Amino acid sequence: MIAGYARVSTADQNLDRQIDALKTVGAEKLFTEKVTGRKSDRPELMKMIEQLRAGDVVVISELTRLSRSTKDLFAIVDMIKAKGADIRSLKETWLDTTTPQGALMMTIFAGLSQFEADLTAQRTREGLAAARARGRVGGRPKTSQEQIDRALKMYDGGFSVDETCKSCGISKSTLYNFINERKAGA
Repeated sequence: MIAGYARVSTADQNLDRQIDALKTVGAEKLFTEKVTGRKSDRPELMKMIEQLRAGDVVVISELTRLSRSTKDLFAIVDMIKAKGADIRSLKETWLDTTTPQGALMMTIFAGLSQFEADLTAQRTREGLAAARARGRVGGRPKTSQEQIDRALKMYDGGFSVDETCKSCGISKSTLYNFINERKAGA
């Protein structure tokens, strides 16, 4: 089966151009949705992946319709490959895992992406080590006892959580942690 996937970001955008292109290359079943590509919750994409069988091919008009980030792209391609299916982009001809050349290109890009992620992690570790060597410690500054006391007093005085947090410069989770600590200690 050739499964076509088409997506636009907003309800007022039109899927016709993508659908026409997918039908032209023989897409037998179309999965379409109107949702931003930045959302990981894309029901039609997940439905399509669930229905894939070994030997199926997913066709997209272009990469931006499938994914907005390299990490997301590789995760989706991995899910497709785990089903024994392949993927092909009409615009980016290098993305065609039905051919040895396309599979090689995908492997190279995946390797480059992992290499960049590893370099970023290494630079982060080196930067933290250099900062520690100079006496600096990362992370958020500790909440002062004055902030804690003031926040608990405001909360007890009937101020909302939002008002309390904004006034004291702390997050909601920090406030709730101090409230729970106080309950546990009582």
